[in-house]
Amino acid sequence: MADFEIGSLLILAVSLLATGVIAGIIAGLLGVGGGIVIVPVLYHMLIALGVDENVVMHVAVGTSLATILATGTSSTLAHYKRGSVDLDLLKRWCIPIAVGVITGTVIGGNVSGMVLSLIFATVALLVAINMIFRKDGIALAGQLPGTPVKEMLGLLIGGISVMMGIGGGTLSVPILTLFSYPIRKAVGTASAIGLIIAVPGTIGAIYYGLGVEGRPLWSLGYVNLIGFLLIIPASTLSAPWGARIAHAINPRALKIVFALFLGFTGLRMFYDVLG
Repeated sequence: MADFEIGSLLILAVSLLATGVIAGIIAGLLGVGGGIVIVPVLYHMLIALGVDENVVMHVAVGTSLATILATGTSSTLAHYKRGSVDLDLLKRWCIPIAVGVITGTVIGGNVSGMVLSLIFATVALLVAINMIFRKDGIALAGQLPGTPVKEMLGLLIGGISVMMGIGGGTLSVPILTLFSYPIRKAVGTASAIGLIIAVPGTIGAIYYGLGVEGRPLWSLGYVNLIGFLLIIPASTLSAPWGARIAHAINPRALKIVFALFLGFTGLRMFYDVLG
């Protein structure tokens, strides 16, 4: 593992707390999963702290997936109590998503950090474009497609999400709403999808990172335990702040600001890899 001095360790801890706060506020503001924020922020912070660039993206992805184990559980229970988790859809999507996750985990564990960065950058830009240009109420069809297209969508959501270190919301919510799926059920069901992604994804991140050189201190495989322990409480406590801010700011402006953040992150990752 990287030999961090005490000063560097303190900087890492403060940086991780800040990551959790930012992720919580953004989640509260826009209702998106924290992973889409945690991964890029961790990516840049770990690079700034001098962590080996070959493992930076793997650690960011693995740590983000681990945090979803906790945040996804509480979120799923809350949505389930409100009746906004579609159990029928989960039953149909569970296996395809799991297959996608396992496939994505194997691929992610055997490719370079550069490939993971390119995947994240590409999807981040697509999500940003969707948030800026897609108008509310626009749909491709009045209902979800039948077999095998529906299963292919689940496979795609699972595979891409696990390689990005995100829960299901970033991809599944816009995909579901494109087929006139109720937004509240889409968000609630996405929280449960996040758990399907996070459990095998975290196990895979630990397995493929065991013994790899250059990881930051206190990392179990590609999961940084310091990040795991600090990001979760920080994001949980700060999410209500974002929710309060959301009521005082134009939601359309918030979406544009976040989309610009994602767009900048995607372009910066492209520059880091290809520049």
